[in-house]
Amino acid sequence: MLMPYALIFDCDGVLVDTERSAHLVAFNRMWREFGVPWAWTVQQYAATLHISGGMERLDSLRSDPAFRSVVPLPATHDEWLRTIRAWHRRKTEIYIDLVRHGRLTVRPGVRRLATEAAAGGWQLAVASAGAEESVRAVLISVMGRALGSRFTVIPGNGAAKKPAPDIYTRAVTELGRHPRECLAVEDNRNGLLAAAGAGIPCLVTPTAVSRDHSFDEAELVLSNLGDPGGEQARRYGGRSSLTPGGHMGLADLAQLITQSALRRETTHHV
Repeated sequence: MLMPYALIFDCDGVLVDTERSAHLVAFNRMWREFGVPWAWTVQQYAATLHISGGMERLDSLRSDPAFRSVVPLPATHDEWLRTIRAWHRRKTEIYIDLVRHGRLTVRPGVRRLATEAAAGGWQLAVASAGAEESVRAVLISVMGRALGSRFTVIPGNGAAKKPAPDIYTRAVTELGRHPRECLAVEDNRNGLLAAAGAGIPCLVTPTAVSRDHSFDEAELVLSNLGDPGGEQARRYGGRSSLTPGGHMGLADLAQLITQSALRRETTHHV
């Protein structure tokens, strides 16, 4: 029988591919409501995704010449912070409304694998820099209330954003686990580095906007988690030799965890 472990998902880009389908829509709709003559293009927004957290992406506009050429900055930094907090609150409300109306595309294999993990006694968690209310709304939309309630949500409130390992260190503590008993599922390099920094092995399923990132530290890089009879998982790379037969199962996840632990022990004794 497989030893139950902890499976920790990122939210945006892992559970659902929301970065272009929902977050970008919500940001641009918010600015229209506020009468701000600005909207991110797909390319401009993709260029901000190396920054973790919506507030942090908004704050980056202070130094964006294109933004500053059309939107006057407030006189003081405090006024700027009040402005972007108001923008972020409204953007979050719009985003949650999009989620609740089913405007999301669930990534292949996510719901199936979470269901199998829960049935197998694994702990489930989401560690995300997103607003906690947004993350919980996505969980309910993707997993349903029964399965969604099995997840521990570790929000990024007050923690240094990814690639800092803080949120994963907090996740390990809240779950009562050793990092080597966990597996993180991420979609971009910042998330991978955060998990690796906390000592947690990581499986990466990149999206279109993160496919070109470097994932050298990942145990395995796949197109998605795969579904039997549905979209199949394709191997892109990784330190593990594992090649799933079209979809990831619990035995595959456990193998990644044990292989990572053995590699660390071997390296330690060399």
